[in-house]
Amino acid sequence: MLIVFVPILSILLAFLVGAFFILLAKVNPLTVYYEIFKGAFATRIGLTESMIKSLPLVLAGLGMSFAFRCGVYNIGGEGQIFLGALGATFVAVKLNLPIFLHLPLVIMAGFMSGGIWALIAGWLKTHYKVNELITTIMLNYIGIYLVGIFVYGPLREPGSIFPQSSQFPPSAIFSVLVPGTRLHGGVLLAIIATIFVYVFLWKTVSGFNIRAVGVNPEAARFSGISVEKNILIAMFISGGLAGLAGVGEVSGLTQRLFDNFSSGYGYQAVAVALLGQTHPVGVVLAGIFFGALRNGTTIMQRALGVPTSLVFIIQGLVILFVVGSSFYTTQLIKKQAGGGMKDERLGDKLSG
Repeated sequence: MLIVFVPILSILLAFLVGAFFILLAKVNPLTVYYEIFKGAFATRIGLTESMIKSLPLVLAGLGMSFAFRCGVYNIGGEGQIFLGALGATFVAVKLNLPIFLHLPLVIMAGFMSGGIWALIAGWLKTHYKVNELITTIMLNYIGIYLVGIFVYGPLREPGSIFPQSSQFPPSAIFSVLVPGTRLHGGVLLAIIATIFVYVFLWKTVSGFNIRAVGVNPEAARFSGISVEKNILIAMFISGGLAGLAGVGEVSGLTQRLFDNFSSGYGYQAVAVALLGQTHPVGVVLAGIFFGALRNGTTIMQRALGVPTSLVFIIQGLVILFVVGSSFYTTQLIKKQAGGGMKDERLGDKLSG
């Protein structure tokens, strides 16, 4: 019950407190929220654009939640998105293959590139006890600037004055799903990824082991589960899913690699994972919420003149309330358990 109640209550409180900041701009909050909703969902273009902005958030959010389920705090989604796009671009522009081979290889290259990038932080954590919060954040900057080096250098389109790669061939591009819009086949990629994460984490032994490590690493180790191995697996898959978000951006929207092509999707993916309670279905709903908020706020600004920074205020408030509610419910569970989480509650935790 709490897994549904906490996110909804957090969103409602965020909009309620956000209304105070809107009033400071001398605008009716109800008018603002109506324009956001209308811009995000009321028209075909608005709806499809909201979905487009949701796709990278869902894919990267799935990646962040996968790592969180293992008790690893992967904050490197942005760098993993950039590396995924970089790997996909190499395969897209350097190979000339039929579409039934080319596009799958582009997707695979994006997944592997993002996964390996995240694996660096996982390896440093398991071998040298380096805090993954620090390494994943630092790898974000390295990944972003690494893409910049390539689009200014080896991957730069011949004769172009802009820092961009060559145009992707049709065999490396997602098809448009709705004529007259930009909605592309990356939607199917997000659906497959969601199903994969759910099945892997809740229907396989490997997934059980990963969740066991996340709940109580010492109890998991005592049960014969390799904590280090599962952290590495979780980080690789987490980074790979974020890398797929990069694939969707370059193969679905821009159809080439640009410098600074992502508008902070990897950072916002952490918020998506938290709001979604690190559950695949919750992450999808949270990703759609934040994607619609991004799109609707942009349209709202044009209609009312209210700054788009509003979306970041609301996002911050949502996460503040989610974290606060989660802390409260955790303390409540501990109190009901008699002052501490017992190892025998491991099975109960893993069922959620």
